[in-house]
Amino acid sequence: MNLVSLLPLIVGLPLLVVGFLGLTERLPRNRFGGVRTPATLRSDEAFRVGNKVAGLPNMVAGSVGVIGGVIGLTLHTGALMVVLIATVGLLAITLGAGVLGHRAASAVPEPAPELPPGCAGCQCGAGGCGALSKA
Repeated sequence: MNLVSLLPLIVGLPLLVVGFLGLTERLPRNRFGGVRTPATLRSDEAFRVGNKVAGLPNMVAGSVGVIGGVIGLTLHTGALMVVLIATVGLLAITLGAGVLGHRAASAVPEPAPELPPGCAGCQCGAGGCGALSKA
């Protein structure tokens, strides 16, 4: 039973850390942690906003997992039920956090297109910035 009780505990601890880093805007854009949807990955600003919004729910989900795991480790009777409820709660809250983060990132405006190499504004002449205005 102790091994089963470790599942929400092991999943909950990283969620606490990722949620805290997202909430405090210190979660760098990366390959592994945070809300990773097409909307959040389109820019650094969208990633920051999406993970800030999802930070508190992720921390709550992590707390549910940690508390459920600790209670599961201390109980002799009913530990499986506590672990099951904690795991389902952790997953549901994490899913909700992802949806909230995705929606927040979707509201961030698209980044401005970058100018072609060597173009410093409208000083390029024919074919430089003029090509951008025709597009």
